[in-house]
Amino acid sequence: MALRLIEKGHTVTMVCGSYGMGQTGLTGEFTHGTRHGVVDGIEVIELQLPYDNRHGFFRRGLVFLKFAARSVWLALTEKCDVIFATSTPLTAAIPGIFGRMIRWKPFVFEVRDLWPELPRAMGVITNPLILVPLGWLEWVAYRTANSCIGLSPGIVQGIQSRAPANRRVTLVPNGCDLDFFSDKTERVESFKRESKNDLVAVFTGAHGIANGLGSLVDVADELKKRGRTDINIVLIGDGMEKKRLQALTKARELTNITFLDPVPKTTLRVMLSDADVGLMILANVPAFYYGTSPNKFFDYIALGLPVVNNYPGWLADMITVADIGLAIEPNNSQEFADALIYLAENPGKRKEMGKCARKFAEKNFNRQHLGDVFVEEIERVVR
Repeated sequence: MALRLIEKGHTVTMVCGSYGMGQTGLTGEFTHGTRHGVVDGIEVIELQLPYDNRHGFFRRGLVFLKFAARSVWLALTEKCDVIFATSTPLTAAIPGIFGRMIRWKPFVFEVRDLWPELPRAMGVITNPLILVPLGWLEWVAYRTANSCIGLSPGIVQGIQSRAPANRRVTLVPNGCDLDFFSDKTERVESFKRESKNDLVAVFTGAHGIANGLGSLVDVADELKKRGRTDINIVLIGDGMEKKRLQALTKARELTNITFLDPVPKTTLRVMLSDADVGLMILANVPAFYYGTSPNKFFDYIALGLPVVNNYPGWLADMITVADIGLAIEPNNSQEFADALIYLAENPGKRKEMGKCARKFAEKNFNRQHLGDVFVEEIERVVR
């Protein structure tokens, strides 16, 4: 989106923290906890605030608050015409709120997950001493922002239900980088197969409570019971649940599920080109059904991978209607195993779904087109 703004003649300063698998492109030393540089035409300000999905809730929360506090100063001092903040976490809105209230700069708030609704629904945050301030922050953010952007239909509805009636809310979902994640990416052998006909189903991303990846261990167990050694499940990523999942896999003596370390996107693209199926997994939390917009789904379909999805909602609806994979009910390892077996035994149908997925991505989620919608909204707010 930043590159799209630059292509339209605007300048962008991007403020971010540090994450091991998300290199900013800056290599210089930090000075007083900050380093600056230009990457692809974007002025990048990287704060020395390391973040890791394996960290516990308190430690991650502390990083979020430090980032917000330090970003407030930048929002008050950097030359700009508009301030854009994207969550999660919800604390990312704080610099935008200060920039709007003190400098009277236009503020656009993008909501990637509804907070505090999602952590409350998951049971991750139950303490009212945390939930109540988050509720206040949400209320202030929606009323301070000149415009809001939601990444899914449920997020848009969630914002509209809490924001003032006249607050403009635009849907700009995660999109597909159709050039980077291409169905024509050269296939490089990345996964071990006993036979060339073996099916490899891949999940990419965080291994957290929200992802509900224990369901995949149950599916691997079900496949083992059925003697389906030709189907392999691969998880690429990291998170606080990973060690527990690995221990569970070992205890059940499962050899058909593999855990790999997270890799940069350039490597992930090559690895996914060797996969047969993309797995879209989340815990069975109703707030997720229409309230999330997972990057991995859009990467899968851009690569022309059929998707197996294990929870209801807008993604499941699209998968079913467009025939780009299989949507199954939550917490049903038997039905999930049936879906993988069907795709393994019907390679022609699998390839047909993959082609439909790519066409669906090109028609509905071209990031260039979505970028134009994003730029138009930023320009409208400034005007």
